[in-house]
Amino acid sequence: MASLKLPRIENLPALPTEDRAKILDLLFEPSTQLHTLSVPLLHEKTFDSYPDLIAAVGVQLTQLAESPSSSDTKWLEEILGSHPRLGAKKVESAQSQAEQAQLQGSAEEATQLRELNEEYEQKYPGLRYVVFVNGRSRPVIMEDIRKRIASSDLEAERAAAIRAMCEIAVDRASKLT
Repeated sequence: MASLKLPRIENLPALPTEDRAKILDLLFEPSTQLHTLSVPLLHEKTFDSYPDLIAAVGVQLTQLAESPSSSDTKWLEEILGSHPRLGAKKVESAQSQAEQAQLQGSAEEATQLRELNEEYEQKYPGLRYVVFVNGRSRPVIMEDIRKRIASSDLEAERAAAIRAMCEIAVDRASKLT
């Protein structure tokens, strides 16, 4: 797993635990909590495609979101928080760096985006604004974050973040296979 290329999907169950964790890191973001939740899934179940695997992880995340347990909520928030803030200066993963490079804009837009991220995180403590950029401009992204802040629907925000994480992962899988 030295390269940024995903192995054949049918080989996943036989891979060492560390390699299965690295696959999750490539598709999502590095997260110990996601490793704990989903590495066993990649060993116990076979998938026909990476989008199928990503959908199964999405189901696991949705189950955490729908759980009445506060520890499950905290676990989910840790996983969602592994994504870097949109427009952050320091972004760890190469995939996120490439995705966020699309968000070029003025210094004023960068300041607005930083302020919107802060407002979002104040509105939804424990969450991070996660969105599949997919070529959309900063103004379009900033309008989306404003709408999501105004909605005041925490459950919808968790669901939107899970959907976005899965959309990002599918896009990454298509580039890494």
